[in-house]
Amino acid sequence: MGMLTGKKAIVTGGAQGLGAALVEHLAEEGCDIVIWDVNQEVADKTAADIAARTGRNITADVVDVTDAERVRVAVDIAVARMGKLDIMVCNAGILISGDSIEMDPAAWRKVIDVDLTGYFFCAREAARVMLPNKQGSIIQINSKSGKKGSFKNAAYAAAKFGGIGLTQSLALEFAEQGVRVNAVCPGNLLNSPLWVNSLFKQYAKNQGITEAEVRQKYIDQVPMKRSCEYRDVSNVVVFLASEAAGYMTGQAVNVTGGQEMR
Repeated sequence: MGMLTGKKAIVTGGAQGLGAALVEHLAEEGCDIVIWDVNQEVADKTAADIAARTGRNITADVVDVTDAERVRVAVDIAVARMGKLDIMVCNAGILISGDSIEMDPAAWRKVIDVDLTGYFFCAREAARVMLPNKQGSIIQINSKSGKKGSFKNAAYAAAKFGGIGLTQSLALEFAEQGVRVNAVCPGNLLNSPLWVNSLFKQYAKNQGITEAEVRQKYIDQVPMKRSCEYRDVSNVVVFLASEAAGYMTGQAVNVTGGQEMR
């Protein structure tokens, strides 16, 4: 028996990367899942592939987490499809780095809208359907940048710091009604497509060094001297979603190889 047998979940930004890895691990532990993403084709393929591997009921819907009404409707659709909602994993997010003096205000607003406001919309709609059942687990995928400022990543760090404050506030609001709200703060997923295809290039340009030097710089900052991997994160998400974490709420759990200890 899996840790989450019979549970029903939504994973935002679940079509690829870390989101897809979270869907896979939740499914392995017994969850049926609705994937939310803005890319229908990729989300459908991910859902079909994971369903075939795990035997779980995995489906996908197009949802922009910054659209409050769409989020509300999509939660109701997911509940109608699965019968209930036990777990909401708020993984959808973006990162736009750059010099704060030169940063386009539209880029700042986009990061805040997706990473913070989108989290709020998803968490509150999940809570709306969980509270009558007096149980549920809402989990935000945050970042070590929610604990410590990030060089030339002002918008991202601001959104993630805000996300921890939101996590704690919602946890206080819903604690007596049985809905737990926690965050997971991963370290640098240096082997992920986001880093390989985008962030190494952004940071090399911003910092005036090579991509190889960027990688080594971030490895050197980790006491355990390795990248954070998807399974490192999903192990903690599965735990927080399960009854084993039944006395945990309002927490922001570091998964950073010792890089962040607060």
